[in-house]
Amino acid sequence: MEPKKNVKADVGRNSSIYFSVGLALVLLLTNLAINYKTYDKAAIDIGILNVDAELEEEIPITEQLQTPPPPPPPPPAAPEQIEVVEDDKEVEETVIESTETNQEEVIAKVEDVVVVDAPVEEEEIPFHVIENVPVFPGCEKERTNEAKKQCMSDKISQFVNKRFNTELASELGLSGRQRISVVFKIDKSGNITNVQARAPHPGLEKEAQRVIGLLPKMEPGKQRGKAVTVPYSLPILFQVQD
Repeated sequence: MEPKKNVKADVGRNSSIYFSVGLALVLLLTNLAINYKTYDKAAIDIGILNVDAELEEEIPITEQLQTPPPPPPPPPAAPEQIEVVEDDKEVEETVIESTETNQEEVIAKVEDVVVVDAPVEEEEIPFHVIENVPVFPGCEKERTNEAKKQCMSDKISQFVNKRFNTELASELGLSGRQRISVVFKIDKSGNITNVQARAPHPGLEKEAQRVIGLLPKMEPGKQRGKAVTVPYSLPILFQVQD
C-alpha cells in the first residue's frame, strides 16, 4: 500500500533541530539583555568650573589708631633739708660692755635637759575588720569572731532599751519616729570613751551619751595579739506614742 503523503513534505521531521536553534537564540538574547548596562549622563557630567563667577573678597580698609605718648615722668623730689647741729651740743654715747670672761669668773652649771617623748597615737582598728573583737560581758562563751560580734550587738541593744528614757521625747514635745546616731570607742583597757551623739534635740543627745557611758567594761579588741582601740557606732530608733 503506498503512503498518501510525500516523505519530503513532512514538516515535523526536523522539529528537534529547529527547537534547539530557537532555544539557543533565546538564551543568547536573554544573556545580552541581562548584562546590558546603561549610564545616566547627568551622573557622569562633571560640569565646567566657572572661575569668572567667583566673588572677589573685599578686604576692608582699617584705620590705624595712633596711641598717645606716655605722660612725662614726675619731676624729682626736692632734697631734704639737712639740719646742722652745733658742735658744742652734748651727745650721749652708748657704752658697750665686754662679753669676754676670765679665769676667775665662776660659770654656772646648766641643769640637765629633760627630753619629753612625743605622745604615741593610739592605733584604731574598725570594728568590722579587727581580728579579735571586743568581748562584751556574757559573750565569752562564743567561739567565732562573727558570733562575738552578734552577741555584743544584741547585748548593747538590750542594755540601751532598758536604760534609755523613751518618755523624754514626749516631754520635749517631739513626736513620730526618732533616730539617734551614737559613736563611741572601746580603748585598750576596755573602757568606753569619746561618746558622741547626734539627734533631733540636744536633750536626746545627752540622754544617749548618759546611757552609753553606763556600759560595762569589756575585754579590749586585739589586732595581731596587741590590744587596740576600736570605734563602734550604734543607731537608736524609737517611736514616740502620741
